[in-house]
Amino acid sequence: MPEVIPIGADHAGFELKQTLVKELAAMGFQPLDVGTDSLESTDYPVYAHQVAERVARGDNARGVLLCGTGLGMSYTANRYHGVRAAVAWSPEIAQLSRSHGNSNVLVLPARFLDPQTGVAILKEWLSTPFEGGRHARRIEGIEDTHD
Repeated sequence: MPEVIPIGADHAGFELKQTLVKELAAMGFQPLDVGTDSLESTDYPVYAHQVAERVARGDNARGVLLCGTGLGMSYTANRYHGVRAAVAWSPEIAQLSRSHGNSNVLVLPARFLDPQTGVAILKEWLSTPFEGGRHARRIEGIEDTHD
């Protein structure tokens, strides 16, 4: 059974999301498109919550979010325990977010990427494993909250 990847975007990320949904399917994943469904203005937290909740609950191992800068989506998604949402603007940043940070939500700044770069970032992120080792200790430190 193919891995389900929830993907969501606001209006600024809508067009690139459409491209990435097709790419995920072509790569053998099962994209779960949580919206938005048009270029009409909408609020990014609606979609960030849907993807982050699924990853935090363990329903899905990874997810993808898009908005204009990637910042709003990352602010929202990173409020969830266990979610490590990384804004990536190049394949190298995506690779490092996985290999060193074990990111489980990829966030793309759609207003600053062409479709080819967006696809390259997605492919790099999906294909990069977490290195573990010294990085695992750092991830444990992220999860060590001081409430």
